[in-house]
Amino acid sequence: MKRFLIIICVILYSVPIHSQEKFAEITFKETIIDYGIIENGVDGKKTFEFKNTGDSPLIFSRIFSSCGCTIPKKPEKPIEPGESGIIEVEYDTKRTGLFQKAITVNSNAKTPNIILRIKGEVLPEPDEEEEEEK
Repeated sequence: MKRFLIIICVILYSVPIHSQEKFAEITFKETIIDYGIIENGVDGKKTFEFKNTGDSPLIFSRIFSSCGCTIPKKPEKPIEPGESGIIEVEYDTKRTGLFQKAITVNSNAKTPNIILRIKGEVLPEPDEEEEEEK
């Protein structure tokens, strides 16, 4: 019986208890983009740069914004470990005034949900400014 228990103990200790899991890990160059003060109707496209600093391919399941005025575009292919990529964001610059929007990124990364932010101010068209002064 002792011999049997010793054999069982040897087998249990020889099998790794915790195998290290591989994870994708996303590291953004910046998580907030400030458009500053911009003219009405200018190109509202910006990009968030990131790198997969993990040891497994990074796959984006969903990227969405807090309103319809901001359109994010996710990479379609997996980002391999050590590779970089971008998430494109387009803000509708025909909407005047201050803005602050959130973009939620869902992926298979170790931290599966990340919030990116854009902010800025869109100036009114010159016609709108003249009407406001009257």
